[in-house]
Amino acid sequence: MQVELEEPRERILSAAYRLFMKRGIRDVGVNELIREAGIAKATFYYHFPSKDDLVLAFLARREELFTDGYLVAESTRRGTTPEERLLAIFDVLDEWFHRPDYESCSYIKVLFELGYSHPLGRASAEYLAKMRVGVQTLAGEAGLTDPEGFAHAWVLLMKGAVVAAAESDLRAAQRAMPLARWLIDQHQLAVRV
Repeated sequence: MQVELEEPRERILSAAYRLFMKRGIRDVGVNELIREAGIAKATFYYHFPSKDDLVLAFLARREELFTDGYLVAESTRRGTTPEERLLAIFDVLDEWFHRPDYESCSYIKVLFELGYSHPLGRASAEYLAKMRVGVQTLAGEAGLTDPEGFAHAWVLLMKGAVVAAAESDLRAAQRAMPLARWLIDQHQLAVRV
């Protein structure tokens, strides 16, 4: 019986993921999601009492598939030291920007669509903050000074590259790389002195 309950939920979430990634969350209505998932309205509301609940599940899925499953996994695979893993983030972003299915950052898009005052906007900001904490951890492991300040600047650079790529600058991550190296150098200065 558990499988029967999970299967429609997964169909709904898969349809939402596909549609939200392509068109954003406001442009996709519940009736369209129900049609795309091939389920009854009651089934939809059984699994997701509101569209906001579905968007929260979508954001969690995005973290699982993209942030952890691609960005973190690939930068970890490519770098043997914390500093190399930090720089590899921009290599991974560069590859992502060049993929035909590049769709920009879901967290940024939801935040822009709804604003920080909306609960889903705040949830998106929390996912971005989790990325910043991951960068801060790597900065600490790399022995950089002020890992928290470094992480804020680093993620600002990442978000800028994502937005520039959405504006069709597919070289945005390559353009950000010298700035990323400079930022690391600036946070190593106190260590060297």
